[in-house]
Amino acid sequence: MEDRVYQVIELIGSSSDSWERAAQNAVKEASKTYDDLRVAEVVEMDVLIENGNVIAFRTKLRLSYKQG
Repeated sequence: MEDRVYQVIELIGSSSDSWERAAQNAVKEASKTYDDLRVAEVVEMDVLIENGNVIAFRTKLRLSYKQG
């Protein structure tokens, strides 16, 4: 088995629809900058509230990609 090194970044995605969509948005944006994305781990989920209403879902991800 070949030794490998992976880089890890943290991202926060947002969506007006759901935490799942927020995570998908973060991964989609990351794929524009980073090659060979591997695993996304959900670290935290929260919502933004305005006047007693949820206006956005946010998902923080720890995302790994293959280096080199």
